[in-house]
Amino acid sequence: MQYHPHDYQTYATNFILEHPVAAVLLEMGLGKSVCTLTAIYELMLNRFEVESVLVIAPLRVARDTWPAEIEKWDHLKGLTYSVVIGTEAERIAALNRPTHIYLINRENVDWLISKSGIPFDFDMVVIDELSSFKSYSAKRFKSLLKVRPRIKRMVGLTGTPSSNGLMDLWAEFRILDMGQRLGRYITNYRIMFFVPDKRNQQMIFSYKPKPGAEKLIYQLISDITISMNSADFLKMPECVINEVPVVLSEKERSLYEEMRDEMVISLEEEEIDAVNAAALSGKLLQMANGAVYTEDKEIVKIHDRKLDALEDLIEGANGKPVLIAYWYNHDLHRIKERFKVREIKTSQDIKDWNKGEIPVAMIHPASAGHGLNLQSGGSTLVWFGLTWSLELYQQTNARLHRQGQTETVVIHHIIAKDTIDKDVMKALRRKEKTQSDLIDAVKARLRR
Repeated sequence: MQYHPHDYQTYATNFILEHPVAAVLLEMGLGKSVCTLTAIYELMLNRFEVESVLVIAPLRVARDTWPAEIEKWDHLKGLTYSVVIGTEAERIAALNRPTHIYLINRENVDWLISKSGIPFDFDMVVIDELSSFKSYSAKRFKSLLKVRPRIKRMVGLTGTPSSNGLMDLWAEFRILDMGQRLGRYITNYRIMFFVPDKRNQQMIFSYKPKPGAEKLIYQLISDITISMNSADFLKMPECVINEVPVVLSEKERSLYEEMRDEMVISLEEEEIDAVNAAALSGKLLQMANGAVYTEDKEIVKIHDRKLDALEDLIEGANGKPVLIAYWYNHDLHRIKERFKVREIKTSQDIKDWNKGEIPVAMIHPASAGHGLNLQSGGSTLVWFGLTWSLELYQQTNARLHRQGQTETVVIHHIIAKDTIDKDVMKALRRKEKTQSDLIDAVKARLRR
Protein backbone atom coordinates (compact mmCIF):
# COMPACT_ATOMS: atom_id res chain seq x y z
CA MET A 1 0.00 0.00 0.00
CA GLN A 2 1.21 3.48 -0.84
CA TYR A 3 2.00 5.67 2.15
CA HIS A 4 0.66 9.20 1.92
CA PRO A 5 1.55 10.69 5.29
CA HIS A 6 -0.44 13.42 6.96
CA ASP A 7 1.53 16.54 7.87
CA TYR A 8 1.61 15.49 11.51
CA GLN A 9 3.04 12.06 10.54
CA THR A 10 5.86 13.68 8.59
CA TYR A 11 6.45 16.01 11.56
CA ALA A 12 6.60 13.05 13.98
CA THR A 13 8.98 11.10 11.75
CA ASN A 14 11.29 14.09 11.39
CA PHE A 15 11.19 14.67 15.14
CA ILE A 16 12.46 11.13 15.71
CA LEU A 17 15.16 11.61 13.10
CA GLU A 18 16.32 14.88 14.64
CA HIS A 19 16.21 13.80 18.30
CA PRO A 20 18.32 10.85 19.51
CA VAL A 21 15.97 10.78 22.50
CA ALA A 22 12.33 11.31 21.61
CA ALA A 23 9.07 11.00 23.52
CA VAL A 24 6.27 10.87 20.97
CA LEU A 25 2.90 11.21 22.65
CA LEU A 26 0.67 10.32 19.73
CA GLU A 27 -2.95 9.78 20.62
CA MET A 28 -4.21 6.30 19.85
CA GLY A 29 -5.06 5.85 16.19
CA LEU A 30 -2.66 8.44 14.78
CA GLY A 31 -0.31 5.84 13.33
CA LYS A 32 2.69 6.02 15.65
CA SER A 33 4.02 2.68 14.36
CA VAL A 34 4.31 3.76 10.72
CA CYS A 35 5.79 7.14 11.73
CA THR A 36 8.49 5.34 13.70
CA LEU A 37 9.11 2.68 11.06
CA THR A 38 9.59 5.39 8.44
CA ALA A 39 12.26 6.96 10.66
CA ILE A 40 13.89 3.57 11.26
CA TYR A 41 14.03 2.90 7.51
CA GLU A 42 15.73 6.25 6.93
CA LEU A 43 18.23 5.76 9.75
CA MET A 44 19.11 2.18 8.80
CA LEU A 45 18.93 1.98 5.02
CA ASN A 46 19.60 5.54 3.87
CA ARG A 47 21.77 7.21 6.51
CA PHE A 48 23.40 4.04 7.91
CA GLU A 49 23.34 5.55 11.40
CA VAL A 50 21.66 2.56 13.04
CA GLU A 51 22.45 -1.14 12.67
CA SER A 52 20.08 -2.99 15.00
CA VAL A 53 16.71 -1.93 16.43
CA LEU A 54 14.82 -3.44 19.34
CA VAL A 55 11.10 -2.71 19.60
CA ILE A 56 9.52 -3.43 22.99
CA ALA A 57 5.73 -3.69 22.93
CA PRO A 58 2.75 -5.45 24.51
CA LEU A 59 2.60 -9.12 23.48
CA ARG A 60 -0.12 -8.94 20.85
CA VAL A 61 1.21 -5.66 19.48
CA ALA A 62 4.71 -7.12 19.04
CA ARG A 63 3.32 -10.29 17.51
CA ASP A 64 0.61 -8.82 15.28
CA THR A 65 0.58 -5.03 14.88
CA TRP A 66 4.24 -4.24 14.12
CA PRO A 67 4.72 -7.10 11.59
CA ALA A 68 1.46 -6.10 9.89
CA GLU A 69 2.64 -2.47 9.63
CA ILE A 70 6.04 -3.44 8.21
CA GLU A 71 4.42 -5.64 5.57
CA LYS A 72 1.61 -3.20 4.80
CA TRP A 73 3.51 -0.20 3.42
CA ASP A 74 5.35 -0.17 0.11
CA HIS A 75 7.93 2.37 1.27
CA LEU A 76 9.14 -0.01 3.97
CA LYS A 77 10.05 -2.80 1.54
CA GLY A 78 13.51 -4.08 2.38
CA LEU A 79 13.03 -3.61 6.12
CA THR A 80 13.19 -7.02 7.80
CA TYR A 81 12.10 -8.15 11.26
CA SER A 82 12.18 -11.03 13.69
CA VAL A 83 9.53 -11.69 16.34
CA VAL A 84 11.15 -12.69 19.64
CA ILE A 85 8.16 -14.46 21.16
CA GLY A 86 7.42 -18.06 22.15
CA THR A 87 9.45 -20.67 23.98
CA GLU A 88 12.96 -19.85 25.11
CA ALA A 89 14.39 -21.84 22.21
CA GLU A 90 12.17 -19.95 19.75
CA ARG A 91 13.18 -16.61 21.24
CA ILE A 92 16.90 -17.40 21.05
CA ALA A 93 16.51 -18.57 17.45
CA ALA A 94 14.70 -15.32 16.61
CA LEU A 95 17.47 -13.26 18.22
CA ASN A 96 20.15 -15.13 16.30
CA ARG A 97 18.40 -14.43 12.99
CA PRO A 98 20.16 -11.53 11.15
CA THR A 99 17.57 -8.81 10.58
CA HIS A 100 16.90 -5.10 10.99
CA ILE A 101 14.25 -5.03 13.72
CA TYR A 102 13.71 -7.38 16.64
CA LEU A 103 10.23 -7.31 18.16
CA ILE A 104 9.88 -8.46 21.76
CA ASN A 105 7.10 -8.31 24.32
CA ARG A 106 7.80 -6.24 27.42
CA GLU A 107 7.53 -9.25 29.76
CA ASN A 108 10.68 -10.72 28.19
CA VAL A 109 12.89 -7.63 28.51
CA ASP A 110 14.44 -8.84 31.76
CA TRP A 111 15.03 -12.29 30.23
CA LEU A 112 16.68 -10.76 27.16
CA ILE A 113 19.07 -8.61 29.17
CA SER A 114 19.76 -10.79 32.22
CA LYS A 115 19.18 -14.40 31.21
CA SER A 116 19.31 -14.99 27.45
CA GLY A 117 23.09 -14.96 27.24
CA ILE A 118 22.91 -12.90 24.04
CA PRO A 119 24.85 -9.61 24.05
CA PHE A 120 22.70 -6.50 24.14
CA ASP A 121 24.03 -4.71 21.07
CA PHE A 122 20.97 -2.78 19.90
CA ASP A 123 21.89 0.81 19.09
CA MET A 124 18.25 1.94 18.86
CA VAL A 125 15.38 0.97 21.15
CA VAL A 126 11.72 1.81 20.64
CA ILE A 127 9.34 1.40 23.55
CA ASP A 128 5.81 1.10 22.22
CA GLU A 129 3.62 2.07 25.16
CA LEU A 130 6.19 3.93 27.20
CA SER A 131 3.69 3.96 30.05
CA SER A 132 4.45 0.27 30.63
CA PHE A 133 7.78 1.46 32.10
CA LYS A 134 6.23 3.79 34.65
CA SER A 135 7.08 1.47 37.57
CA TYR A 136 10.69 2.02 38.65
CA SER A 137 10.56 -1.12 40.81
CA ALA A 138 9.68 -3.45 37.92
CA LYS A 139 12.30 -5.86 36.60
CA ARG A 140 11.84 -4.62 33.04
CA PHE A 141 12.68 -1.06 34.14
CA LYS A 142 15.75 -2.05 36.16
CA SER A 143 17.10 -4.32 33.43
CA LEU A 144 16.67 -1.79 30.64
CA LEU A 145 18.22 0.93 32.81
CA LYS A 146 21.40 -1.18 33.16
CA VAL A 147 21.98 -1.25 29.41
CA ARG A 148 20.60 2.21 28.67
CA PRO A 149 24.10 3.82 28.32
CA ARG A 150 24.82 1.50 25.37
CA ILE A 151 21.81 2.69 23.39
CA LYS A 152 22.41 5.56 20.95
CA ARG A 153 18.78 6.28 20.15
CA MET A 154 15.69 5.93 22.34
CA VAL A 155 12.09 6.46 21.27
CA GLY A 156 9.15 6.29 23.64
CA LEU A 157 5.68 6.01 22.13
CA THR A 158 2.41 6.32 24.01
CA GLY A 159 -0.96 7.99 23.97
CA THR A 160 -1.30 7.79 27.75
CA PRO A 161 1.89 9.14 29.38
CA SER A 162 0.52 9.99 32.82
CA SER A 163 -2.63 7.96 33.27
CA ASN A 164 -2.25 7.90 37.06
CA GLY A 165 -0.81 11.38 37.46
CA LEU A 166 2.49 13.17 37.02
CA MET A 167 4.38 10.76 39.28
CA ASP A 168 4.35 8.26 36.39
CA LEU A 169 6.56 10.51 34.27
CA TRP A 170 9.74 10.13 36.31
CA ALA A 171 10.42 6.47 35.44
CA GLU A 172 9.42 6.95 31.81
CA PHE A 173 11.83 9.83 31.28
CA ARG A 174 14.54 8.23 33.45
CA ILE A 175 14.63 5.42 30.87
CA LEU A 176 14.60 7.86 27.96
CA ASP A 177 17.18 10.47 28.97
CA MET A 178 18.92 8.75 31.92
CA GLY A 179 17.64 11.36 34.34
CA GLN A 180 18.82 14.53 32.59
CA ARG A 181 15.47 16.34 32.86
CA LEU A 182 13.54 14.96 35.82
CA GLY A 183 16.49 13.76 37.87
CA ARG A 184 18.19 10.43 38.48
CA TYR A 185 16.33 9.59 41.68
CA ILE A 186 12.61 9.31 42.34
CA THR A 187 13.08 10.69 45.86
CA ASN A 188 14.51 13.96 44.57
CA TYR A 189 11.77 14.23 41.93
CA ARG A 190 9.15 13.70 44.62
CA ILE A 191 10.67 16.27 46.97
CA MET A 192 11.07 18.85 44.21
CA PHE A 193 7.61 18.66 42.67
CA PHE A 194 5.19 17.02 45.13
CA VAL A 195 3.82 17.20 48.63
CA PRO A 196 2.14 14.42 50.63
CA ASP A 197 -1.58 14.09 49.97
CA LYS A 198 -3.32 11.13 51.59
CA ARG A 199 -1.55 9.87 54.65
CA ASN A 200 -2.00 8.09 57.97
CA GLN A 201 0.37 9.55 60.55
CA GLN A 202 3.81 8.61 59.16
CA MET A 203 2.51 6.51 56.28
CA ILE A 204 2.08 8.48 53.02
CA PHE A 205 -0.31 6.89 50.54
CA SER A 206 -0.20 9.44 47.73
CA TYR A 207 1.32 12.74 46.63
CA LYS A 208 -0.04 15.78 44.86
CA PRO A 209 1.86 18.31 42.73
CA LYS A 210 3.10 21.51 44.32
CA PRO A 211 1.65 24.75 42.92
CA GLY A 212 3.27 25.40 39.55
CA ALA A 213 4.90 21.96 39.44
CA GLU A 214 2.93 20.73 36.43
CA LYS A 215 4.01 23.64 34.26
CA LEU A 216 7.65 23.27 35.29
CA ILE A 217 7.67 19.53 34.60
CA TYR A 218 6.21 20.10 31.16
CA GLN A 219 8.84 22.75 30.43
CA LEU A 220 11.66 20.41 31.48
CA ILE A 221 10.62 17.64 29.11
CA SER A 222 9.34 19.77 26.23
CA ASP A 223 12.57 19.76 24.20
CA ILE A 224 12.40 15.98 23.59
CA THR A 225 8.62 15.60 23.65
CA ILE A 226 5.90 16.13 21.10
CA SER A 227 2.22 15.54 21.54
CA MET A 228 -0.67 15.37 19.12
CA ASN A 229 -4.38 14.76 19.44
CA SER A 230 -6.32 13.08 16.68
CA ALA A 231 -9.00 15.75 16.85
CA ASP A 232 -6.41 18.35 15.81
CA PHE A 233 -5.28 16.56 12.67
CA LEU A 234 -7.85 14.04 11.50
CA LYS A 235 -11.47 14.12 10.57
CA MET A 236 -12.31 11.45 13.10
CA PRO A 237 -15.80 9.99 13.29
CA GLU A 238 -17.92 11.15 16.19
CA CYS A 239 -17.51 9.27 19.47
CA VAL A 240 -20.65 9.04 21.57
CA ILE A 241 -20.19 8.24 25.27
CA ASN A 242 -23.26 6.69 26.84
CA GLU A 243 -24.09 5.51 30.36
CA VAL A 244 -26.62 2.71 30.75
CA PRO A 245 -27.89 2.68 34.36
CA VAL A 246 -29.11 -0.48 36.06
CA VAL A 247 -30.86 -0.56 39.41
CA LEU A 248 -30.27 -3.19 42.09
CA SER A 249 -33.20 -4.68 43.96
CA GLU A 250 -33.65 -3.91 47.64
CA LYS A 251 -32.11 -7.25 48.61
CA GLU A 252 -29.18 -6.82 46.24
CA ARG A 253 -28.57 -3.29 47.46
CA SER A 254 -28.70 -4.47 51.06
CA LEU A 255 -25.93 -7.01 50.37
CA TYR A 256 -23.87 -4.36 48.59
CA GLU A 257 -24.24 -1.85 51.42
CA GLU A 258 -23.42 -4.49 54.02
CA MET A 259 -20.15 -5.26 52.25
CA ARG A 260 -19.41 -1.57 51.84
CA ASP A 261 -20.05 -0.76 55.50
CA GLU A 262 -18.93 -3.95 57.27
CA MET A 263 -16.37 -5.28 54.76
CA VAL A 264 -17.90 -8.74 55.17
CA ILE A 265 -21.08 -10.50 54.04
CA SER A 266 -22.51 -14.04 54.17
CA LEU A 267 -23.69 -15.50 50.87
CA GLU A 268 -24.84 -19.07 50.28
CA GLU A 269 -23.23 -20.16 53.55
CA GLU A 270 -19.95 -18.56 52.44
CA GLU A 271 -18.36 -15.67 54.28
CA ILE A 272 -16.87 -13.10 51.93
CA ASP A 273 -14.68 -10.40 53.41
CA ALA A 274 -12.36 -7.60 52.32
CA VAL A 275 -9.16 -7.16 54.30
CA ASN A 276 -8.41 -3.58 53.25
CA ALA A 277 -9.67 -0.67 51.19
CA ALA A 278 -8.19 -1.99 47.94
CA ALA A 279 -9.77 -5.41 48.46
CA LEU A 280 -13.05 -3.75 49.35
CA SER A 281 -12.97 -1.75 46.13
CA GLY A 282 -12.52 -4.97 44.16
CA LYS A 283 -15.35 -6.74 45.97
CA LEU A 284 -17.72 -3.82 45.42
CA LEU A 285 -16.88 -3.65 41.72
CA GLN A 286 -17.55 -7.37 41.43
CA MET A 287 -20.87 -7.05 43.24
CA ALA A 288 -21.89 -4.15 41.03
CA ASN A 289 -21.21 -6.41 38.04
CA GLY A 290 -23.36 -9.20 39.49
CA ALA A 291 -21.10 -11.81 41.11
CA VAL A 292 -18.29 -12.10 43.61
CA TYR A 293 -15.45 -14.51 44.38
CA THR A 294 -15.22 -16.43 47.65
CA GLU A 295 -11.93 -17.11 49.45
CA ASP A 296 -11.72 -20.37 47.47
CA LYS A 297 -12.27 -18.54 44.17
CA GLU A 298 -15.76 -19.94 43.84
CA ILE A 299 -18.23 -17.68 42.04
CA VAL A 300 -21.32 -16.55 43.93
CA LYS A 301 -23.95 -14.91 41.72
CA ILE A 302 -25.82 -11.89 43.07
CA HIS A 303 -27.80 -10.40 40.20
CA ASP A 304 -28.20 -10.32 36.41
CA ARG A 305 -28.92 -6.60 36.04
CA LYS A 306 -25.93 -5.91 33.81
CA LEU A 307 -26.51 -9.05 31.75
CA ASP A 308 -30.07 -7.87 31.06
CA ALA A 309 -28.79 -4.45 30.02
CA LEU A 310 -26.15 -6.07 27.82
CA GLU A 311 -28.84 -8.14 26.11
CA ASP A 312 -30.78 -4.97 25.34
CA LEU A 313 -27.65 -3.33 23.89
CA ILE A 314 -26.83 -6.32 21.70
CA GLU A 315 -30.39 -6.46 20.41
CA GLY A 316 -30.39 -2.71 19.89
CA ALA A 317 -27.29 -2.99 17.70
CA ASN A 318 -29.52 -4.69 15.10
CA GLY A 319 -26.88 -7.07 13.86
CA LYS A 320 -23.96 -4.63 13.98
CA PRO A 321 -20.88 -6.14 15.64
CA VAL A 322 -20.51 -5.45 19.36
CA LEU A 323 -17.24 -5.49 21.30
CA ILE A 324 -17.54 -6.12 25.06
CA ALA A 325 -14.83 -5.13 27.55
CA TYR A 326 -14.86 -7.21 30.73
CA TRP A 327 -12.67 -7.12 33.84
CA TYR A 328 -13.34 -10.16 36.04
CA ASN A 329 -13.27 -13.76 34.82
CA HIS A 330 -16.66 -14.41 36.37
CA ASP A 331 -18.02 -11.66 34.12
CA LEU A 332 -16.61 -13.56 31.15
CA HIS A 333 -18.11 -16.87 32.32
CA ARG A 334 -21.55 -15.40 32.95
CA ILE A 335 -21.61 -13.56 29.63
CA LYS A 336 -20.58 -16.75 27.82
CA GLU A 337 -23.35 -18.66 29.56
CA ARG A 338 -25.94 -16.24 28.26
CA PHE A 339 -24.66 -15.12 24.85
CA LYS A 340 -22.80 -16.60 21.93
CA VAL A 341 -19.55 -14.64 22.07
CA ARG A 342 -15.94 -15.08 21.02
CA GLU A 343 -12.89 -13.80 22.84
CA ILE A 344 -10.32 -11.85 20.85
CA LYS A 345 -7.04 -13.46 21.82
CA THR A 346 -5.24 -14.72 18.71
CA SER A 347 -4.14 -13.25 15.40
CA GLN A 348 -6.93 -15.18 13.68
CA ASP A 349 -9.50 -13.69 16.09
CA ILE A 350 -8.33 -10.19 15.12
CA LYS A 351 -8.54 -10.98 11.40
CA ASP A 352 -12.00 -12.50 11.73
CA TRP A 353 -13.25 -9.53 13.75
CA ASN A 354 -11.96 -7.05 11.19
CA LYS A 355 -13.67 -9.05 8.41
CA GLY A 356 -16.97 -8.64 10.24
CA GLU A 357 -17.24 -12.35 10.98
CA ILE A 358 -17.71 -12.05 14.76
CA PRO A 359 -21.11 -10.58 15.77
CA VAL A 360 -20.26 -10.31 19.49
CA ALA A 361 -16.65 -10.28 20.69
CA MET A 362 -15.00 -9.88 24.08
CA ILE A 363 -11.67 -8.40 25.10
CA HIS A 364 -9.90 -7.89 28.40
CA PRO A 365 -8.37 -4.39 28.61
CA ALA A 366 -5.16 -5.64 30.20
CA SER A 367 -4.39 -8.08 27.37
CA ALA A 368 -5.96 -6.42 24.33
CA GLY A 369 -6.05 -2.76 25.23
CA HIS A 370 -2.83 -1.61 23.50
CA GLY A 371 -2.10 -1.26 19.84
CA LEU A 372 -4.61 -3.63 18.27
CA ASN A 373 -6.36 -2.35 15.17
CA LEU A 374 -9.99 -3.40 15.53
CA GLN A 375 -11.66 -0.43 13.86
CA SER A 376 -12.55 -2.34 10.68
CA GLY A 377 -14.76 -4.83 12.50
CA GLY A 378 -17.23 -2.61 14.32
CA SER A 379 -18.00 0.67 16.02
CA THR A 380 -19.86 -0.32 19.21
CA LEU A 381 -18.04 -0.95 22.50
CA VAL A 382 -19.73 -1.96 25.75
CA TRP A 383 -17.98 -1.67 29.11
CA PHE A 384 -19.61 -4.43 31.17
CA GLY A 385 -17.33 -3.67 34.12
CA LEU A 386 -15.05 -0.71 34.68
CA THR A 387 -11.35 -0.36 35.50
CA TRP A 388 -9.61 2.26 37.64
CA SER A 389 -6.83 2.45 35.03
CA LEU A 390 -7.19 5.45 32.73
CA GLU A 391 -4.50 4.02 30.46
CA LEU A 392 -6.34 0.74 29.87
CA TYR A 393 -9.65 2.56 29.58
CA GLN A 394 -8.44 4.99 26.92
CA GLN A 395 -6.44 2.38 25.05
CA THR A 396 -9.40 0.00 24.87
CA ASN A 397 -11.69 2.75 23.59
CA ALA A 398 -9.09 3.54 20.94
CA ARG A 399 -9.29 0.04 19.47
CA LEU A 400 -12.43 1.25 17.67
CA HIS A 401 -12.18 5.06 17.75
CA ARG A 402 -9.07 5.51 15.65
CA GLN A 403 -7.86 6.38 12.17
CA GLY A 404 -9.59 4.18 9.59
CA GLN A 405 -12.91 4.04 11.45
CA THR A 406 -15.72 5.06 9.09
CA GLU A 407 -18.72 5.04 11.42
CA THR A 408 -19.78 6.88 14.55
CA VAL A 409 -18.31 5.06 17.53
CA VAL A 410 -20.66 4.42 20.43
CA ILE A 411 -19.13 3.53 23.81
CA HIS A 412 -21.64 2.25 26.36
CA HIS A 413 -20.87 1.97 30.08
CA ILE A 414 -23.22 -0.27 32.05
CA ILE A 415 -23.35 1.45 35.44
CA ALA A 416 -24.96 0.01 38.55
CA LYS A 417 -26.73 2.99 40.04
CA ASP A 418 -25.49 4.34 43.40
CA THR A 419 -22.51 1.99 43.48
CA ILE A 420 -18.75 2.25 43.14
CA ASP A 421 -19.24 2.30 39.35
CA LYS A 422 -20.05 6.01 39.58
CA ASP A 423 -16.89 6.65 41.62
CA VAL A 424 -14.76 4.92 38.99
CA MET A 425 -16.26 7.03 36.20
CA LYS A 426 -15.55 10.20 38.18
CA ALA A 427 -11.97 9.10 38.88
CA LEU A 428 -11.35 8.38 35.19
CA ARG A 429 -12.58 11.85 34.28
CA ARG A 430 -10.30 13.47 36.90
CA LYS A 431 -7.23 11.58 35.70
CA GLU A 432 -8.09 12.43 32.13
CA LYS A 433 -7.80 16.12 32.92
CA THR A 434 -4.27 15.73 34.31
CA GLN A 435 -3.17 13.80 31.26
CA SER A 436 -4.83 16.20 28.83
CA ASP A 437 -3.00 19.09 30.53
CA LEU A 438 0.32 17.35 29.86
CA ILE A 439 -0.54 16.66 26.24
CA ASP A 440 -1.65 20.25 25.66
CA ALA A 441 1.58 21.57 27.18
CA VAL A 442 3.85 19.71 24.74
CA LYS A 443 1.54 19.62 21.76
CA ALA A 444 3.26 19.92 18.41
CA ARG A 445 2.53 23.16 16.61
CA LEU A 446 2.59 22.42 12.91
CA ARG A 447 2.89 25.13 10.34
CA ARG A 448 -0.36 25.25 8.47
